[in-house]
Amino acid sequence: MALTSPVKEHPYSHLIDTLQDGRTKFYNPLKLNDPRYDKLPLSIRVLLEAAIRNCDGFYTKEEDIQNILDWQQQQTKAEVPFSPARVLLQDFTGIPAMVDLAAMRDAVAKHGVDPSLVNPKCPTDLIVDHSLQIDYSKCAIQNAPNPGGGDSQNQGPSRSTSSRPPSRGGAQCGGQRGSCSKAACSDPPASPGRPPVSVQQIENTPLLCPFHLKPVSETDTALKNQEMELIRNKERLQFFKWCSKAFKNVNVVPPDVGAVHQVNLEYLSRVVQVSNGFVFPDSVVGTDSHTTMINGLGILGWGVGGIESEAVMLGQPVSLKLPEVVGCKLVGSINPLTTSIDVVLGITKHLRQAGIAGKFVEFFGPGVSQLSAPDRTTIANMCPEYSATVSFFPVDQVTLKHFKKTNFTQEKLELLESYVKAVKLFRSYEDPSEDPQYSEVIEINLSSMVPYVSGPKRPQDRVAVSSMKKDFQSCLDEKVGFKGFHISKEKQSMQVPFLHCGQEYQLAHGSVVIAAVISCTNNCNPSVMLTAGLLAKKAVEAGLVVKPYIRTSLAPGSGMVTHYLNTSGVLPYFSQLGFEVIGYGCATCVGNTAPLPESVVDAIRQGDLVACGVLSGNRHFEGRLCDCVRANYLASPPLVVAYALAGTVGIDFEKEPLGVTTEGKEVYLRDIWPSREEVQQTEEDTVISSIFKDLRGRMKQGNTFWNNIDCPDSVVFPWDHKSTYIRSPSFFSKLSKEVPTPQSIESAHVLLFLGDKVTTDHISPAGSIARVSAAAKYLLSKRLTPREFNSYGARRGNDAVMTRGTFASIKLQNRFIGKPGPKTLHIPSGQTLDVFEAADRYQRDGIPLIILAGKDYGSGNSRDWVAKGPYLLGVRAVIAESFEKLHKNQLVGMGIMPLEFLPGENADSLELSGKERFTITLPESLSPKQQLTVKTSQGKSFLVTALFDTELDVIFFRHGGLLRYVARTLL
Repeated sequence: MALTSPVKEHPYSHLIDTLQDGRTKFYNPLKLNDPRYDKLPLSIRVLLEAAIRNCDGFYTKEEDIQNILDWQQQQTKAEVPFSPARVLLQDFTGIPAMVDLAAMRDAVAKHGVDPSLVNPKCPTDLIVDHSLQIDYSKCAIQNAPNPGGGDSQNQGPSRSTSSRPPSRGGAQCGGQRGSCSKAACSDPPASPGRPPVSVQQIENTPLLCPFHLKPVSETDTALKNQEMELIRNKERLQFFKWCSKAFKNVNVVPPDVGAVHQVNLEYLSRVVQVSNGFVFPDSVVGTDSHTTMINGLGILGWGVGGIESEAVMLGQPVSLKLPEVVGCKLVGSINPLTTSIDVVLGITKHLRQAGIAGKFVEFFGPGVSQLSAPDRTTIANMCPEYSATVSFFPVDQVTLKHFKKTNFTQEKLELLESYVKAVKLFRSYEDPSEDPQYSEVIEINLSSMVPYVSGPKRPQDRVAVSSMKKDFQSCLDEKVGFKGFHISKEKQSMQVPFLHCGQEYQLAHGSVVIAAVISCTNNCNPSVMLTAGLLAKKAVEAGLVVKPYIRTSLAPGSGMVTHYLNTSGVLPYFSQLGFEVIGYGCATCVGNTAPLPESVVDAIRQGDLVACGVLSGNRHFEGRLCDCVRANYLASPPLVVAYALAGTVGIDFEKEPLGVTTEGKEVYLRDIWPSREEVQQTEEDTVISSIFKDLRGRMKQGNTFWNNIDCPDSVVFPWDHKSTYIRSPSFFSKLSKEVPTPQSIESAHVLLFLGDKVTTDHISPAGSIARVSAAAKYLLSKRLTPREFNSYGARRGNDAVMTRGTFASIKLQNRFIGKPGPKTLHIPSGQTLDVFEAADRYQRDGIPLIILAGKDYGSGNSRDWVAKGPYLLGVRAVIAESFEKLHKNQLVGMGIMPLEFLPGENADSLELSGKERFTITLPESLSPKQQLTVKTSQGKSFLVTALFDTELDVIFFRHGGLLRYVARTLL
C-alpha cells in the first residue's frame, strides 16, 4: 500500500506494560520517566501515545516523540505525524473518497500492479446518512415526491385537524398515480392553526399520500421518506455495497440507521481500542468538520478533507504542526432555564472572539462536572464554528457513568477505566493539582449564560432571546450585509394575505415559515430534546397551535432519539404541533427541505418579505434552507418549538404571549417552559441502556432494500458510462512514475474576483440543482428530467456534475458581475457566462486560471469538492488575504497553490482590476512559507506567501496533489 520501513525491533518496546488483568498490553508513556509528561495537556498526551506506538523510523521518528514531549517549547514550530485509530466517512463526502480509490485501482492496474493492493489500511466506517429528503411529513403535505429531487408543480394539502377516518391499515394508499381525487383541502380546519385534540385523535389523523391524496398511516411517515431515499439513490447504494465487499477494512452503515455523528457516538466510539493484544486511545478523523463532536467523550478527533482522509485510509499519518492548546476553564453554575445550546453558543462566541483558529481547545475547571456527556458532545460539535481544530473533554466520572448507560459491558468499562488511569488520561475536574499547563487559559462563567439564538445569516452572530424582537427590527433597518436586509421604513409593516387550504393567513417581515428540529448538533443531547418535547406537551395541553403553512419537521439523529421521545410520552405532542418524524439523516440543514407551499412563496415574493427559518442545526447561511427564506436562526429545540408557536421571530417572550387559547386566555412562554428538574427526571427515566440496544439492532438488521441490493463481484469497479451518479474521475490521467518538475504559472487569467467570507457553500453547493445551472444542462443532455436531478451532495460521485456545480451558488458575490449569482466574466470575449462555461473556454484555449479573494476564503463545512472542483476547472492558484485552515489544506492536497497577500496588502491596495494576466514564477526547490513573486501584464509586481506549512505539503504539491502521490507509492 504505502511505503514502509524495514522490519526491526520497535524503538519503544521498553515502554510496553501490562494492565491489571495480566493480559492486555499497552505502551506506557509514564515509563519514560519524563517530568514533562504530567504537564502536557491530555489531548497532546494522546498524540504522544500514537507517535510512540506507531514509531517506525520513517513516517514517525524518535525525534517526533521528543518534539511532542517538548510541546511547551515546540508548539507551532515542530511538525509531527498523527496516525488515528480509524476514519469516519459520511456518504456525501465519502462517495468521492471511495470513487477515487476505485479509480486508483484502475490506474495502478494499467501499470501492471495488482489492484487488490489498493485497500484502506486504517479501519474505515462509511455511514450513509446525507441522502434523506423530506417528501412526506404531517405538515402541509409536501409536493409530490420527486425521485430526482427537482421541483414539483403539485401543491399538497395542509394538516387538517378536523375529524377524519382512521387510517391504520398500512402504508399503501392504492391506485395508480393520478387515479384518485386531487381535492386537496376538502376538509378545512375548524379554526386558524391546529386546535388541540386528544392523543386518540392524534393517532387517527391520517397522513395523505402526495401522489394520490389518500390516507397513509402516520407511523409510516419516516418509512415513506426512507423508501423514496432508497429509490432515488439506488445506484449510489449499489456502489457502496460493492465497496463494502471489494475493499478490506471498510464497514458501510446502511441508510436509515442514523446520522453520522449519532452513529459515531452511540455505536462506533470506544474511548479505547484493542488490536493485536494492545490497548490504546480511540481516535478518529472524519470527512465532516463536525467530527469533533466525539471530543465530548474524551476521544480525539477532527474533520479533514476527503483527500486527507483517503491518505489516512491508505496508511499515511496526518501531518500537523504541534498545536497551541487553549485551556477553557469553566466556572460557575448553570442557570436552570439555560439549555446546553445556550452554553454552546455562549462558548462559541467567547472562543470565536479569542481568535483560536487552528488551535486545540481543552476544557477543565469545576464547571465541567456540571455538564453531562451529551452536553459536552453538543459543545464539541460546534468546534468548527469558532475555527478550533478540536474541543477536547478528557474522560472523567461523568464519561464513565455515561458509558454504563450505553451497553458497555462491565469488562469493557473496567478495561477503559484501568487504561485511562494507567496513562493519566483520566481527569478529576475538581482537583486543580491535575491541571496541565496550557498555551493560554480562557475562563468562562457558566452562570452568565442566558438563552440565545444565532443569526440571521451567520452562526457566530448571537442574539439574546430577550433582545430578539429589537435585533430583528435593526436587521431590517441595516444595509445589506452580514446581518442587514435594508428594508425601507414604509415597507417594514407590510402584511400580505394569502390562502392556504381555504383559510386566509397573513405573512409579514419576521414570519416563521420553516421550523425544523433536525439531525446533528442537538439530538445527541436528550435534555434539550426532552425540553422541547415537554414544551410541546404543555403547549398542546394549554390549547396552543402552530399555523399549518409553517414547514415543520423533526429529523432525529437516530432511532435512539425517537425511542426516548416515545418512551417519555412527548412524541404525540410533537406530532400534534406538526413536528412529525420524517426520517433519519441530514435534511433541512443541508438544504434538503421540500419546497414551501406556492401560496407562501408567492406572498413572500409579492411583499419582498424577509421570511424566517428557525432550526436546531449548525448551518444557516442565507438561502441555504430555501432561496426565498432570507433570515435563518439557529436555536435550541425548545426555542424552535416556541417560535413555531409564535409564528414570528418578532416577539418579546417576556411581554407578549405565544398565543391565545380558544377560551381567550393568553399563554406566555414562561407558563409552559418545563423546569430543569422536570427535564432531568424525565431524562433519568427514559435515557437508559435499552435505547442504545435499538441502534445496535438497526445496525445488525439493516433494511430489506439494502439487504436485497445486488452489486458487482469484481476487484475493479465496472464503471457504467451511462451513469450520472458514479463516474471514474480524471485525477489519475497521464499518471507517470516520475515526479514532474513544478511548472510556473504563465499569463493566467482570473476566473473569479471574490470578496471576504467566501464559504464552502459558495464554492461547492450541497443542495438542489437549479434548473438553469450548468449541472442541469449536463443532466438534461443525459435525458434526465428535473425530477431526476437529485442534489449536488447525492451526485458527488460524478465529477462532471460536481465540476459544473463548482461556484454554482446563487449567493456567490463575484466582483466582475456586481450582483449575486453563479456567473463570471470571460475576459478575452467580454461575455458573462456560467463559471463552468467560462472555465471550459479558458481550458480549451490552454489558458491557466487563478482566483482572487479576500479574507477567510473557504470557511465552512469540510468538502473535498471545494478543492477538486476548482482543480478540474483549471485553477492553478488562489490568491487571498487569508484562508480557512482546512480548506487551505484541501487546496494543497489537490495541487492548487494557496497564496496569501503580504500583511496589509490586498487586491484593492495593489489596485488590481482582476482583468490583468498574472505570472507566478516557481523556483526549482520550493520550501514551506516561501515568498513568491507575482507579475501582471500591466507591469505590476508584488509578493505573496505560499502557504505550504510543512515539507509534506510541498511534496504533495510537487506530485500534483495527494492522490497522485499515494498512487505513485504503489508504482
